[in-house]
Amino acid sequence: MANTIRKIAVIGAGLMGHGIALTMARAGYDVVITDPVAEALASVIDRIRQSLQAMGVEAAEIDAAAARVSVAAEMADAVSDADVVFEAAPEKLPLKQKIFAEVEAHAPEHCILASNTSVIPITDIMQNLKLKGRALGTHWWNPAHMIPLVEVIKTEWTEDEAAQAMMALLKDARKTPVLVVKDVPGFIGNRMQHALWREAVSLVEKGICDAEGVDTVIKSCFGRRLSVLGPLENADLVGTDLTLDIHKTILADLEDRKGPSPYLEKLVAEGKLGMKTGEGFRKWTPEEADKVRNRVASHLRKLEGILED
Repeated sequence: MANTIRKIAVIGAGLMGHGIALTMARAGYDVVITDPVAEALASVIDRIRQSLQAMGVEAAEIDAAAARVSVAAEMADAVSDADVVFEAAPEKLPLKQKIFAEVEAHAPEHCILASNTSVIPITDIMQNLKLKGRALGTHWWNPAHMIPLVEVIKTEWTEDEAAQAMMALLKDARKTPVLVVKDVPGFIGNRMQHALWREAVSLVEKGICDAEGVDTVIKSCFGRRLSVLGPLENADLVGTDLTLDIHKTILADLEDRKGPSPYLEKLVAEGKLGMKTGEGFRKWTPEEADKVRNRVASHLRKLEGILED
């Protein structure tokens, strides 16, 4: 199945959709993008060019990638001869279900159907399809064209051939796919990330330190080695016996509430939504927010070069 994939359809021309399209076009696949928002669709190829330029890609490669991308105003036109469909619509379950019902009505039967979602169980999204065996999840991380990881999530119905074809496709596109065998909310990455965030919020909520202190500790300490040393590699490095001793002392004192933090709920209720409103856990000027965004992009570009070496 993997060897027959030639045409890719992307549903959604926003931040994630344009990054997915860019990645697949760079890998040599023909890509068609559709989006109900005309403005997003009209600007997507220019945004792909801008993203490639920001990554330092040479002009000839930019032109070649952009030439492989086309747009379609109608869903049927985008998916009618697709081998793979990547859906990158907003995180709303009814919307995603509606999209895949329409996709299934127009896509060929051999086409693999993939939903990009951060936390919604893929089983819930795909449960109403007729051909469930070809449906799976692909959780791309933002920015999709710069973060290597893509989580490939199987449902109870996903055929092994479809999952392995997707893994092969993503490897060919120079991504780092990881197979998630059990479909659980948040998959692998977000379960671990938000376990960390829950404890970070709790430390501030309980007055143990301020938000800047939390961020400084992570950036100046174990965060520096996370890109080359995973948590279980680290546990093996220091020894599982030492890890067990530490857990016997610390785990009982960690935050374990099952719902969101009241402190976080209060911030949202007060309209303190982070950088986009100028205040969240910390206060932000537009200049400070842009500096953070630029620092992240620059770091990812440099890190890619370092790890490739």
